[in-house]
Amino acid sequence: MAIPKLPIGEGIEKVVNWIEDDFGILLDIFSDVTDYIISGFNDTLLLFHPIVFALIIGIAAYFIGRKDLKLAIGSTVGLLLIDNMGLWVLSMETISLVITSASLALLIAIPLGIVSAKNEFAYHIIKPLLDLMQTMPSFVYLIPAVIFFGLGNVPGLVATIVFAMPPAIRLTTLGIQQVPKELTEVADAFGSTPWQKLTKVELPTALPSIMAGVNQCIMLSLSMVVIAAMIGARGLGYQVLIGIQRVDIGQGFEAGLGIVIIAIILDRFTQHLTPK
Repeated sequence: MAIPKLPIGEGIEKVVNWIEDDFGILLDIFSDVTDYIISGFNDTLLLFHPIVFALIIGIAAYFIGRKDLKLAIGSTVGLLLIDNMGLWVLSMETISLVITSASLALLIAIPLGIVSAKNEFAYHIIKPLLDLMQTMPSFVYLIPAVIFFGLGNVPGLVATIVFAMPPAIRLTTLGIQQVPKELTEVADAFGSTPWQKLTKVELPTALPSIMAGVNQCIMLSLSMVVIAAMIGARGLGYQVLIGIQRVDIGQGFEAGLGIVIIAIILDRFTQHLTPK
């Protein structure tokens, strides 16, 4: 006797339709707010002349990198190369989308990581969800994102948040779980409240692991820019997509090089922000 097919797909479709029907107003508000944030961030970045912006980033890289002259020069030259290729506006759109999506992902991921580390029941619920989020093909996230938010930057942002959260949650959980018991026992002996113990002992000790999660979250957000372009997200990813559609090697390579430059700069910045 053949086992009947389980209606998993139909069930997920019903859930998605239920969310769209019953929470449409909230989804519209979220879409308007996030689109306003992305646009505002992008407009702010475009206020600066490319040369001025490149110099500001170079100076910031010098001090953040603990007077690393190579990082400062590399960041400045990389940004000027992006401007020289005529990709400045698209690059600022990409940076706006990446920073906004990574920031929202971290606002969700770090608290979830803390809860997961502190509560074993929550850990056993969150862990399989993270496995699902990390192994599910990223294109699958695009379908409900388009249904809920249409085409544009917002669905790209939502899909990016889902894709980029898992490593930040995992590394936050790992960092807090690896805090030496001696430190927490000393905090308890001095009568620390749970909040004091978390903010004064556990989070500072786990900060290197948490920052590694921040770095991975930003890198994964940037890796989604091309995929997000398939549902209307603007920026360098859209330029790569056009290059693929037109089989234009030069256009695709230049846009890809711009993404690589931004990725290297963001990676080096977050690495140097991590305590040694």
